[in-house]
Amino acid sequence: QVQLVESGGGLVQAGESLRLSCVASISIFNFNTMGWYRQAPGKQRELVARITRAGSANYADAKGRFTISRDFAKRAVYLQMTSLKPDDTGVYYCNVYLGTSYYWGQGTQVTVSS
Repeated sequence: QVQLVESGGGLVQAGESLRLSCVASISIFNFNTMGWYRQAPGKQRELVARITRAGSANYADAKGRFTISRDFAKRAVYLQMTSLKPDDTGVYYCNVYLGTSYYWGQGTQVTVSS
């Protein structure tokens, strides 16, 4: 079993930045993937960014506003978000894939006001 704890969400104005953190209860070395998903009000949860064990990252937003990174020593994955827009508002969930199972954090709210 893997526990994931997210932090770093909050209320910001459009154009500002936030850095989300997700700390795992176990070493992240063997995770197949680690990622961030967003669920906006009334919408389905969608991928924001994901990084593989080999370090390859992919993003849903091709405009380069977000950067995913990880720290093995801290058992953490981060999402640096810049130039935030109101459309980025939602609950952000950390997700990891280990073995044959997916694990989710409890989510952290990000609200971007205009």
